[in-house]
Amino acid sequence: MHRVAMLPLAATLLAITQTAHGQRNGDMQINRKADQVTVEGSADYFTGKATISGQFQREAPSRVSGAIVHFEPGARTAWHVHPLGQTLIVTEGVGWTAVEDGPVLRFEAGDIMLCPADKRHWHGATPHQGMTHIAIQEALDGRNVTWLEHVSDEDYLKGPA
Repeated sequence: MHRVAMLPLAATLLAITQTAHGQRNGDMQINRKADQVTVEGSADYFTGKATISGQFQREAPSRVSGAIVHFEPGARTAWHVHPLGQTLIVTEGVGWTAVEDGPVLRFEAGDIMLCPADKRHWHGATPHQGMTHIAIQEALDGRNVTWLEHVSDEDYLKGPA
């Protein structure tokens, strides 16, 4: 009788073991903070001081890449577009963003911004407070961003309405 009761348990454990091994296509990868490189944002793409860390690029067939970007007060991106859009998760501070011909919008830690595909936009810190966000985007035909001209001080300093 005990053998019959153990049979369903054994079958369940066997199924769990096979499923776990069947879904394992590789090992979990953890990129430790101590091993991550931090770089200065290029003056070609940023106004003011921005630092980029935690950069990652998933292997194909995934098209996802991302990074943690910190903007000192007054720092901002140049105008740019993402072919498949961009997700920004704000982790610290307060920032501003705008799309072409749109108002400057304020965001803060805890906010999530969903930038539409192929929409000219910029984002960065406010003049008096820094901001950090996690940026996540996908590549299309190997490209995840097209950088454009710098945002003028006049456009930046308009601030939120």
